[in-house]
Amino acid sequence: MADTETRATPWLAFLVGGLLVAVIVIGLVMYSGGGVSAPEPKSVDINLNVPKPPALPDTPKLPDVVPAPK
Repeated sequence: MADTETRATPWLAFLVGGLLVAVIVIGLVMYSGGGVSAPEPKSVDINLNVPKPPALPDTPKLPDVVPAPK
């Protein structure tokens, strides 16, 4: 009769499958030149003619401090 009490076999198969996929991905990256090639960077020059905002008003003057009575 087969031993159905142990449950290590599905976990072992999952682990070995994951390792196999990782090895395949690493091999594919190494075979393709060591990485993913990025597209050439593009240069964009933006020139906006924006009017200057109006000047801010002066801040209000605070009142003079009166000394406290002694």
